Amino acid sequence: MRVFFDTVGCRLNQSEMDSLAAEFHAAGDEILARPAQAEVVVLNTCAVTREAERDSRSAARRLHALAPQARLVLTGCWATLAAGEAHALPGVSRVVANAGKAALRESLTGAQRDALIGRAAPPAPRRRTRAFLKVQDGCDNCCTFCVTRLARGASRSRPLLDVLADARELHARGAQEIVLTGVQLGAYGREWGRGPALEGLLRALLEHTEVPRLRLSSLEPWDLAASFFELWANPRLCPHLHLPLQSGASGTLRRMGRRITPEGYARMVEGARRAIPDVAITTDVIVGFPGESRLEFEESLRLVEEMRFADVHAFRFSPRAGTAAARFGDRPVPNQVRARMAMLREVTQASSEAFRSALLGRTLPVLWEREPHSTPNGLQWHGLTHNFQRVQCAARAGLANRILPTRLAALENGVFLSLPATDSSEPTVCQDGP
Repeated sequence: MRVFFDTVGCRLNQSEMDSLAAEFHAAGDEILARPAQAEVVVLNTCAVTREAERDSRSAARRLHALAPQARLVLTGCWATLAAGEAHALPGVSRVVANAGKAALRESLTGAQRDALIGRAAPPAPRRRTRAFLKVQDGCDNCCTFCVTRLARGASRSRPLLDVLADARELHARGAQEIVLTGVQLGAYGREWGRGPALEGLLRALLEHTEVPRLRLSSLEPWDLAASFFELWANPRLCPHLHLPLQSGASGTLRRMGRRITPEGYARMVEGARRAIPDVAITTDVIVGFPGESRLEFEESLRLVEEMRFADVHAFRFSPRAGTAAARFGDRPVPNQVRARMAMLREVTQASSEAFRSALLGRTLPVLWEREPHSTPNGLQWHGLTHNFQRVQCAARAGLANRILPTRLAALENGVFLSLPATDSSEPTVCQDGP
């Protein structure tokens, strides 16, 4: 089969699509970079907010328009929670719930599997500079606003040996950075009753693989032991932590069902910064949660300002069917929410700019992506620092999939510009020095 995969939403969704693409390829299917010639199109959907649901529906319609001849298969959280609505979209031939995602190919092919025997394997899917590796799924938290637990079920973890094998395979295929993903990543291995299993997983990856960079996706603050940040003594762990706050007001946090206080969160951030040089701490904040008074919002805003986040994903409260918060009353009116969003964005923009400004002139390791694009001044390369800052470089020399010391010479629209390339075999951007 000729198959195209697409996804909406988080890194976990991307990891799942990468795994499915590898499985389909191993069975002899051709994985396409564009949908136009596909026989099957698979879309992994998201339901974390109303906007994510809308994006999922829009993506399904767009893919059907681009490949009307293909069987369109929807899976993921929105397809699980709204199967009837997903089935009704134009071109959708099948809806596969999250629970059936692992057996998706088998459910599609049936007798077609035998027809592929003896066929030469098509080219492998495009290798990734950065690869997403799913190690955990599901969630045992009871956040009153979140629908993910309903869509994903209880927390469950992948065996350590399977994770190690996948990490080695991804590195062998060229990945210089692996991002560990999960719905509740900090709960990895908790169902086994063996203590802080995520720490054990990280130690095993550092000891038994040679992946140059390991990065973690979102971590709930209450899942982390005091000793957790000591692991960052190993420079292969990227100094970037996404620690969802959701609100800096104690009353709002209680209504959200979040198992942390503003004071506890601040102590944890302080500990992370003491242990991890150059750490970029990013977060999520919800505005307009039911019952959020002016005083609560101001309390939340003060904490966000004090935390000096490198970046903040701020979004309006979105009531999700089936969650407790969807039944809560006393919601701020839209004009209040818009005004509060504007104030939060102003604070977080200043915080982000201050974090980046402190890095100007520094030389940091940058992982350069594989595919530059052409500009009048030559090839424009894109990369990521170890602490998740975007960098651009105009260079003639090949930087693809290399981690190189790079001087952050200027800052433009939130992206660092490195020194211009020369005619030498190595661009000056890659030279060490202040």
